[in-house]
Amino acid sequence: MEFWPVLYELCMGFGVTLKLFALTLVIAIPLGLLFAVLSMVKFKPVSLLMKLIIWVVRGTPLLLQCVVVTFIPSVLLKIPNKDFAAALGIDTMADLQFVFVLAAFALNYACYFAVIYEGGIKAIPKGQYEAGQVLGMKKSEVFFKVILMQVVKRILPSMSNEVITLVKDTALARVIMVVELLKVAENYAAYGLIWPIFYTAVFYLAYVGILTLLFGYFEKKLSY
Repeated sequence: MEFWPVLYELCMGFGVTLKLFALTLVIAIPLGLLFAVLSMVKFKPVSLLMKLIIWVVRGTPLLLQCVVVTFIPSVLLKIPNKDFAAALGIDTMADLQFVFVLAAFALNYACYFAVIYEGGIKAIPKGQYEAGQVLGMKKSEVFFKVILMQVVKRILPSMSNEVITLVKDTALARVIMVVELLKVAENYAAYGLIWPIFYTAVFYLAYVGILTLLFGYFEKKLSY
């Protein structure tokens, strides 16, 4: 096969990989913060339920969660996938599979981010909360104006590790028939064309390298 058409298909697959990566972060970062807050509330039924959900999600494989999510409409809700797709305004089954995978990825990483957030929040001395309240600030103002940026500084190394792991975890989407980068290479490998497999490594290494430099830059900026 010619080089350029194959490279184009790999680029298209990499576009799906980037889309899954970006949307997962957009959903999981704020959702993880919500999960962290819910796991620390004083109302025990809510905090215990949230901790249970985080424990289950972190204790089971992401691939298993992707498979389970795909069966929720048809098995749990008794709604055929075609009807479920129509209800969501989705035209193709491929797009529906992407939505399933995105939901699993977002939930999984939100739970991991929640644990990181919680550790960062608990590391802030209580005196800072009290000082903010003495100055007449509301609890929400203290959190967002005083605490949050300190939390960001403390959790950035851990978050960067999870984000880089997410880049590689996107390859799991191919098992649910999402045609991402590695799935494209596997399709060509089935016909005896091996070199696209090695090109996928180039794509992943380049992207992880960019993210590593980017997070390194932010860590230096926040190392005051």
